[in-house]
Amino acid sequence: MERNAIRTDAAPAAIGTYSQAMSAGDWLFLSGQIGLDPETGELVPGGIEAQAGRAFENLAAVARAAGAALDDIVKLNVSLVDLADYAVVNSLMKELFAEPYPARAAVGVAALPRGALIEIEAIIAR
Repeated sequence: MERNAIRTDAAPAAIGTYSQAMSAGDWLFLSGQIGLDPETGELVPGGIEAQAGRAFENLAAVARAAGAALDDIVKLNVSLVDLADYAVVNSLMKELFAEPYPARAAVGVAALPRGALIEIEAIIAR
C-alpha cells in the first residue's frame, strides 16, 4: 500500500522523527498535536483551555492539508498530564464535533513534549 506524507505550514513542524500525518489508502493518520503556535513554535499561553484549543486547530490544519476535516475523524487519542482536565476536553469537543462523536481514548501521562498539558492524535477515514 502506498504511503504519503502530509505537511502544512499551518500547523507546527514536526519536532522529531515523524510526519505531521501519513495517508495510506483511505486512511489518514494524524500525529499528535500539542498547543504549539505554528508561527512561533512556542506553547500558547492560557493553560489547558488554550492549549487544547490550539491542539485541535493544529489537527484541523493538518486534516485540511490532506483534503479532510475534523468531522472526518473516526478516532481520537488524548493524552493529558492532569486527568482533572478531562472535562475541558469534553466541553471543547461539544463545540467542535457533532454527534455521533469520534471514538476516543483519554489517558493520563507523566509528561509531554515541551511541557505541554495535552496532546491529541487522530485517525481519519476518507
